[in-house]
Amino acid sequence: MIEILNAAELARARDTGALVADILQTLKSRSTVGTNLMDIDRWAKDMIVDAGALSCYVDYAPSFGRGPFGHYICTAVNDAVLHGRPYDYTLADGDLLSLDLAVSRGGFAADAAISFIVGGSTPPESVAMISATERALAAGIAAARPGARTGDISHAIGSVLIEAGYSINTEYGGHGIGSTMHQDPHVSNAGRPGRGYTLRPGLLLALEPWIMADTAELVTDADGWTLRSATGCRTAHSEHTIAITGDGAEILTLPKQA
Repeated sequence: MIEILNAAELARARDTGALVADILQTLKSRSTVGTNLMDIDRWAKDMIVDAGALSCYVDYAPSFGRGPFGHYICTAVNDAVLHGRPYDYTLADGDLLSLDLAVSRGGFAADAAISFIVGGSTPPESVAMISATERALAAGIAAARPGARTGDISHAIGSVLIEAGYSINTEYGGHGIGSTMHQDPHVSNAGRPGRGYTLRPGLLLALEPWIMADTAELVTDADGWTLRSATGCRTAHSEHTIAITGDGAEILTLPKQA
C-alpha cells in the first residue's frame, strides 16, 4: 500500500513527527552512564501514553520477528543495529547507543532514529560512523523531490556510505509510512538512480541509513528480534520521516533545537 496524504492529513503527520522528535531528544538527554535500557523503554512508554499516542512497536509482529515486540522503543547498543529489544543492561561510558522510535497519533505514524555516544568518551570510529549515517541521511533527503525516483534516494545514501568506506546491507532500509508504520515503497540504502517509484507530493517516507564498521552481515539474537553485526563490530543508525512537498522534502521528525 502507498498512501498520498492531503493537506489535513499531512498536518496530523507533522504533529506526530514533532512528538517523535521530542521524545527521542528527551530520551537522549536522560541516557547517561548508569541508565538501564529498561528505564529508557519505561520513559518512552510514559511519554507516548501521556501524549495520547500509540506505540507502533508493542504489538508489532512481522514475519521476520519473534513477535510481538512487546516494548515501546528499539534500543541498540554497540554491535546491535536494528530492532534492538530493551533488556536489563546498564549503559557504560563510551557505549554507542541507537534509539529507534515509531509512534502513531491522530491516525498517522512517524518513525525516526538517532545514534550517539554515552558519557564523555568520543571513540573516533564511533564518531565517524554516526557522522556517515547522518551525512547519508541528509543526502537522501536532498535527493527526495517530486518527479525523482526512490532509486535516486538510494543512490544518494549509498554513495555517501561507500565513499566513507562502509559496506551496505540491503536486507533492511527505508520505507513508506502513513496510517501504518511500514508501507511501500521500499527505499534501499543502495541503488541505481532513475529507477523505482516516482515521488509525488503527499508521499511520506522514512529514510534510514545504517552501517556496521567492518561487515555487511547480520546475526539475530536469541530474543528473535535484535540484529547485530556478525563480527561484533560497532554500528550506527540515523532516520527521519519526510514528506514530499511541491518543491522538495520536509523533515517531519526534526528536533526543535536542530
